[in-house]
Amino acid sequence: MQTSDTHRVIVLTGATGFIGSAVLDALTRRPDVRVQAVARTPGAAREGVEWVRADLGEPDSLRGLCEGGAALVNLAAYIGPDEERCHTINVLGGAALLAEAARAGVRRLVHLSTAAVYGSLPHRGIEVDEVSPDPVSAASRTRLAAEAPVLAAGGTVLRPGLVLGAGDRWVVPALAELIDRVPARWDGGRARLSVVDVGELARLIDVLATAPGPLPGGIHHASHPIPVTTAGLMSALATEGILPAVQEDWPWDRCLEQLRSHPGRVTERQFSLLARDYHQRADPIWHLTRLRPTPEPLTLLPSAAPWYRTHLARV
Repeated sequence: MQTSDTHRVIVLTGATGFIGSAVLDALTRRPDVRVQAVARTPGAAREGVEWVRADLGEPDSLRGLCEGGAALVNLAAYIGPDEERCHTINVLGGAALLAEAARAGVRRLVHLSTAAVYGSLPHRGIEVDEVSPDPVSAASRTRLAAEAPVLAAGGTVLRPGLVLGAGDRWVVPALAELIDRVPARWDGGRARLSVVDVGELARLIDVLATAPGPLPGGIHHASHPIPVTTAGLMSALATEGILPAVQEDWPWDRCLEQLRSHPGRVTERQFSLLARDYHQRADPIWHLTRLRPTPEPLTLLPSAAPWYRTHLARV
């Protein structure tokens, strides 16, 4: 990418994905930044963006990718069930990408992981690694493995919880299926969940990639600092006409029995991630970046409601 001396180049992988698209929007609002946006299928032409066709599953396609870059933001990951593909893209591809960054002298590294590395056991308000990571899926196992070389290189690893917003094809669609299969407030809706709006997460990543001064390296939980309850989340989604309202409270054993007797796409393990305590303390990263999140974690949900209603009508 040709830039003037006043412009920094941010290399952004996964630029056409759910989170990547929001980060690309945030970065392109900065007049002093140019983005080298990396994707298997480049997106539409836009000011301040140079699209590069590359694939973490094909290391040769990454050659020279980071030349001239001021920062590397790696949001690309495979989250499907294929263990070999997870390893190829998330571990080997991530390592190849870091090698390119090192070769080009890029030292500012921001890497997106997931709070799912903690596994299925419920937890509430934990610090980073206060409980040992115990990933149970191929995707979360390999995403945990991909963190190590980033940390060794002095980079920043972000572990968000449930990411909400326009483009979310996992969290709210899964909730929609689960409410259909288990039409109640699960275990009274008391569980606390870490959530973050995709735009808020993009703000964090944007600042980490571009702020002057040293990067706060290490692992950071990257959710809104205030958790939501499952009852609160379900109620907010019902208020926006995204999901139907539920009236009854069911104990956990009854919820599991109902889930097992009504099979579907969402697994029992995934149900647990959405219906039991899964809350990580996340305020440190907001203090470090000096950003202020929205007053409440679901403040931005109404803006995503039209997208959700349209998407769920098509599913």
